[in-house]
Amino acid sequence: MSAPTIDIVMPYYGDVALMQAAVRSVQAQDDPNWRLTVVDDGTAEGVPEWFAGLGDERVRYQRNEVNLGVTGNFNKSLSLAEHERVVIMGCDDLLLPNYVGVVRAVHADHPGAGIIQPGVRVIDGSGQEVRTLVDEAKRRVYAPKVDGRLVLSGEDLAVSLLRGDWLYFPALCWRTEAIQAVPFPAELRVIQDLAVLIELVRRGESLVVDDTTAFCYRRHAGSESSGAAVDGSRFTEAGRYFTDTADRMAAHGWHRAARVARLHLSSRVFALTLLPQALKGRSGVGPLTRHVFGSGRAR
Repeated sequence: MSAPTIDIVMPYYGDVALMQAAVRSVQAQDDPNWRLTVVDDGTAEGVPEWFAGLGDERVRYQRNEVNLGVTGNFNKSLSLAEHERVVIMGCDDLLLPNYVGVVRAVHADHPGAGIIQPGVRVIDGSGQEVRTLVDEAKRRVYAPKVDGRLVLSGEDLAVSLLRGDWLYFPALCWRTEAIQAVPFPAELRVIQDLAVLIELVRRGESLVVDDTTAFCYRRHAGSESSGAAVDGSRFTEAGRYFTDTADRMAAHGWHRAARVARLHLSSRVFALTLLPQALKGRSGVGPLTRHVFGSGRAR
């Protein structure tokens, strides 16, 4: 089976310069078998003209007539994918030149895999490589050890991700048919990625991790998830999600996964690390405290 062309969809809203850098990183791929679709949910001047001037038939651009919001634009962007594999790239992230080649090679060896995770480098707003507490926890505590490639699936994978989501969602390459069958939940703002992952795992999809570094994930304070963490709304959402997921895992017969979801220890620890900042700024204290010390039962 030949490796497919990779559909890269980019739901866009925000910084124009970062988006342009992301687009250029796609154009700089060593492997030319890709197509990029950018769906603009904003109104910044000059953006349509910039795309028109690229002169690259592999780059498609459209601007939404009305703002769809984060989840709505994700779902629209995903619906436009037509090839066998799709990447939902962040509009402030960067592909390294080998990205498309790496995921196509993994696909050639594991064509049935629902999800492919290549190696990731974390960068800050200025593009410098950084090591944050969150990312060190992902790498050292939650992620399995990978030497080359590792294939994971079933309840073991669900337990691993519910203990601590160590994947980098914008870097993932998906089997298009699988992810298009699981829309991003409209009621979630910042934990949609984990919700989609767990549902796909529950449906039987496998994950292949390749340790070849091929993606730059940008972590900075301007992201939706960063703001929601500071004001505590992320954890109100997370508490509901983990309680509901524990019930779903139990109903599916995955009782270890249900217990881990009920405990959601990594999410509680993350909230605990933000409490001093919240107390100082007198913002988000209530949601953070409830998340850290709550029972894990529905409220």
